[in-house]
Amino acid sequence: MALTDLELRALQPRDRIYKKTDERGLYIEVHPNGSKLWRFKYGFRGKDKRLALGRYPEITLAEARERQEAFREKIRDGVDPITERKRQTLARSKAPNTFGEVAKEYLQKMNAQGRAQTTTAKAGWLLEQLRSLHDRPIADLKPVDVLAVLKRIEAKGKLETARRCRSFAGRVFRYGFATGRAESDPTSLLRGALMTPKTKPHAAILDPKSFGELLRNIDSYSGHRVTKLAACVSAHAMTRPGEMRKALWAEIDLEKSIWKIPASRSQMGRTHSVPLSQQVRAYFAELHELTGPDGFVFPALHTSRRPLSENTVNQAFRRMGYAAGEVTAYGLRTTVSTLLRDSGKWSTGAIEHSLARANSGVAGGVDNRVAYWEERVAMYQWWSDYLDTLKTGKS
Repeated sequence: MALTDLELRALQPRDRIYKKTDERGLYIEVHPNGSKLWRFKYGFRGKDKRLALGRYPEITLAEARERQEAFREKIRDGVDPITERKRQTLARSKAPNTFGEVAKEYLQKMNAQGRAQTTTAKAGWLLEQLRSLHDRPIADLKPVDVLAVLKRIEAKGKLETARRCRSFAGRVFRYGFATGRAESDPTSLLRGALMTPKTKPHAAILDPKSFGELLRNIDSYSGHRVTKLAACVSAHAMTRPGEMRKALWAEIDLEKSIWKIPASRSQMGRTHSVPLSQQVRAYFAELHELTGPDGFVFPALHTSRRPLSENTVNQAFRRMGYAAGEVTAYGLRTTVSTLLRDSGKWSTGAIEHSLARANSGVAGGVDNRVAYWEERVAMYQWWSDYLDTLKTGKS
């Protein structure tokens, strides 16, 4: 039932806030201190929202209804009154509101959160690919606007770049939404609109003699000692590059010859136990003198507070003369898998468990130490001994 001015004047405060409804979403809140505040409740894109319309009696019943009707017209036109109000407030305060300005602000946030320099550099490069959006108000951008830019990138044959640009733009839009400058993330409607790039296997050396040459090049590498040891451990330990470079000294038990990668860092979501061969224990002992006893086993070259960069080992391979299409840190796992299988000495289960792959058959959240453990201990030592043989060139 609609309110009247007589009823409004007669409303008295209570111990708690209470409300009296007018019509079509308009109501008034009466606070314990006597304040009477107009509110407009409405639905927008499946969500219930509330908008403040002012204080009674400064805003009369008639004025509140006029404001309510004006906002109802905006809603019918597809405009969210709350988002528009935020945008107007930001415009009055001259806050940055173009896609480029919001994106740069997002990059600053990434830096402040301590993201790796390579990660922020990649994000900056992706932003440059989206430069035609830079001067557009972020709240005005629609899915078709973003898609047009992505399609131009895709037309150049850069399918993976287009995919990554969509992902980065989505993060910018979500940041803009969180800070009141974007109405939504239009990239969420573009899933499936781009061509899917063909995945390329990680570059790997599969010939034993060629792999032995790589091991000799690692052995004679003249760069940073931690980088060299990271490359050595990568060849022996069978772990993923991210699991290795973020290793903590608390995970390494040299006395028991075991490295326990916690579930929080394991791609499989479970503790991954890695047996340590005599050679790997020696590498870790040397590292302990350089970076132990606390923190990262492989700290960044410029600060011990961050792990080694994700590209450091790959860059070392480039300095050794290997092209990106010849060998990568991740590709070493392919080398391990191939040569272990070719040896015919080890079961598929032991190999898969060691590589912590999805088809290894271990239930999620379960430590992999029990399954094939004795075989894996023997296999890791055999593998390290085999690498020593390859390194001599006598295999």
